[in-house]
Amino acid sequence: MDGVSGHGRRIEVPARSGAAVALAAGGRARIVNTHGGQVVDTWAFDPHDATHFLSMEHSRVATYKVLFEIGDTLVSNRRTGFLTIVADTSPGIHDTQYAACDAIEYAAMGKPGHANCADNLRAALLAFGLIPPVVPCPWNLFEHAPIRNGRYLSDEPSGARPGDFVELRAAADCILVCSACPSEGFGISGAGPPRGVHIELLEP
Repeated sequence: MDGVSGHGRRIEVPARSGAAVALAAGGRARIVNTHGGQVVDTWAFDPHDATHFLSMEHSRVATYKVLFEIGDTLVSNRRTGFLTIVADTSPGIHDTQYAACDAIEYAAMGKPGHANCADNLRAALLAFGLIPPVVPCPWNLFEHAPIRNGRYLSDEPSGARPGDFVELRAAADCILVCSACPSEGFGISGAGPPRGVHIELLEP
């Protein structure tokens, strides 16, 4: 896990692991799909209060969308602006509904000890001295989970190409957390094992 702050840096997020970066209001970060096809569970937290975090539920209401677009500002569980989407070179499909994979899920699948996004989040935040009371629903960047027949969730391989990125601007000071999802059983990151991604911190 990596906890860093600053500008003009590249932070590697190895396959199956996570990283957290501090963004000041106005700061920008690119989450880059280095090799293509990798789903990235993404969160943002108030650097001083782990009970205040980016909320998919509240952001769907704020934007009246299930999938967010360039120009949208995503909000927290207290309905304050956290992240604005500045650019997106991917197909623009980023799931907002699936919970993070966790140790309980993998144990039920007969894979105790499997790496998971919930543990990646906790470890990354701990580098900043934060302990989240819950694991919020992540913004699942590059994940394609279409709704079939208006009712049923389904899994499709990510359409992200190598180098595709989502660029975000912080609307408030926050800790941005990304997990290169370790999931292998549902094909969400395409064929082959999970792959790493990276974060680029940009000048405001």
